[in-house]
Amino acid sequence: MPDLLRKELGDFNSIACFKAAVVGIEDTLGEKATAIALISAGRARGKKLAQDLGFLGGLTSLEEATEKLKLALGKEGTRLCIIEKITCVDDAIKVYTSETVCSAGEPPGSNRKCTFTMGAVWGAIEQLLGKRLKGVHIESVLRGGTHDVFEFTPLE
Repeated sequence: MPDLLRKELGDFNSIACFKAAVVGIEDTLGEKATAIALISAGRARGKKLAQDLGFLGGLTSLEEATEKLKLALGKEGTRLCIIEKITCVDDAIKVYTSETVCSAGEPPGSNRKCTFTMGAVWGAIEQLLGKRLKGVHIESVLRGGTHDVFEFTPLE
């Protein structure tokens, strides 16, 4: 990892501050525009993180991708989320996550979507695989799911 961005406080800030920014942006721009912006920002962050860590295309093993993403985004990395597992069925890659920054502190039944988190995973997966993908948040811990699940399919 590169040098710390802040000498005394380090590289991390609170989820409460991040979520306050998200809600403030939603209040200003609206939910849809904010979602588009956060997904895009997340994708850029995920791609940059993957590049910084030397994960440049060509991965063919989901096990390898899972391990690299666990390290980069989990407890030893940025702490954005925990990558539980990655599966692939009929060209659909599903990433099972827990403790996402987007779902943290939300009440059960909340309609909050994992925009930034999904975007970061999306960008990293694209960088790892060297392919453009379409992403959808298909399952949420806030609405009865066991994980926040993101599904990625190749763009034709």
